[in-house]
Amino acid sequence: MNKNQIHRARPWPGFLTSKGVGSFGDANCMEQLLVHCANAIESNDATLAQQILWVLNNIAPPDGDSNQRLTCAFLRALTVRAAKSGTCKMLAAMANAHCNLSIDIHTFSVIELVSFVDLTPWHRFGFTAANAAILEAVEGYSVIHMVDLSLTYCLQIPTLIEAIANRFERPPLVKLTVAGGTTEDVPPILDLSYQELGSKLVNFARSRNVVLEFRAIPSSYADGFSSLIEQLRVQHLLYSESGEALVINCHMMLHYIPEETLSPLSHVNSNPYSFESSSTQSLRTMFLKALRVLDPTIVVLVDEDADLTSNNLVCRLRSAFNYLWIHYDTVDTFLPEGSKQRQWYEADICWKIENVIAHEGLQRVERLEPKSQWVKRMRNAGFRGVNFGEDAISEVKTMLDEHAAGWGLKTEDDLVLTWKGHNVVFATVWMPA
Repeated sequence: MNKNQIHRARPWPGFLTSKGVGSFGDANCMEQLLVHCANAIESNDATLAQQILWVLNNIAPPDGDSNQRLTCAFLRALTVRAAKSGTCKMLAAMANAHCNLSIDIHTFSVIELVSFVDLTPWHRFGFTAANAAILEAVEGYSVIHMVDLSLTYCLQIPTLIEAIANRFERPPLVKLTVAGGTTEDVPPILDLSYQELGSKLVNFARSRNVVLEFRAIPSSYADGFSSLIEQLRVQHLLYSESGEALVINCHMMLHYIPEETLSPLSHVNSNPYSFESSSTQSLRTMFLKALRVLDPTIVVLVDEDADLTSNNLVCRLRSAFNYLWIHYDTVDTFLPEGSKQRQWYEADICWKIENVIAHEGLQRVERLEPKSQWVKRMRNAGFRGVNFGEDAISEVKTMLDEHAAGWGLKTEDDLVLTWKGHNVVFATVWMPA
């Protein structure tokens, strides 16, 4: 988005002029201005909102430093919110008349997405930790049924297949089940269907002397993957005595399942689960309890460690601003300014920011929860936490050595990826209690 695309109104008499703008350049001041702007929009104070927008436009160009680009993305999202809600008429008219607020989300080829994901440990951390835990848990099984709920189109699987081929003299049969059509409206976007992707994975596994069976079940996070759960329940009845290892791999996907702040669950046409008092439970709770009924061998849960669930816009803005700065801060270490990959990366972040700030209800799908809340959910659903082994920790540390020095690792009961000491992504392992 060009820095002149958002209309710059003339400042009102007595308000800040461009001479004083420089003093507002640090992140804390930018955050406060965004908060004041959000409050003005929510209270339909178009005059104050436009004054603050003028200041923000001057101190946060889209081609500035990491804090400026972050602020620019939030400024854009607030403008979209004003235009979308229509409550702040002047801003709505301004946005419609002067702004191209659309985000150009790139559609990746498989090769592009692999290269994109490999740039940073954001996803590689979860892949590495999860694969190590899975390999340890399935030792001795002749059949591994892996359910992959992932935002990254099974990019974790080839490395797991390689490890299986190298680890076992007689590799087990691998059944891979995915929720087809899950991420069509959430970046990253892939230019390949799940059927085509499955064929590529089957061929890759065959080249490593591993037999892979692939199945995509049409299912959506919007109803807690109810059709997937039903299919797994049927399979559980058929194969529960066969000695098949059931692996549930959840990689940055479960936070799209609606949670308590969207209750009551009137958006669900019919209750997809059969628990008593389900009307008082969120779909996340019901989903996890449904997983527990399947008695899986192992569940791996990897997600971003932030809280974006508040129904209060200002609270959500503050949480998002104090987490998503990491995305912009890290990109300067691995992608040059002006590169296409950097444009793709920051467009995906802009999409996330817009979803968190500009949308409400069912449209607001970016509802991250911190690790502490997921730990509570998993325990309440009947799971017990399992520590990562030394091999997993060693492999994660080796992977992090390939990236910038700011990345770190916290090793307590779980694993947490950090950037300059701040929590970024967590990885947890669970088994039935």
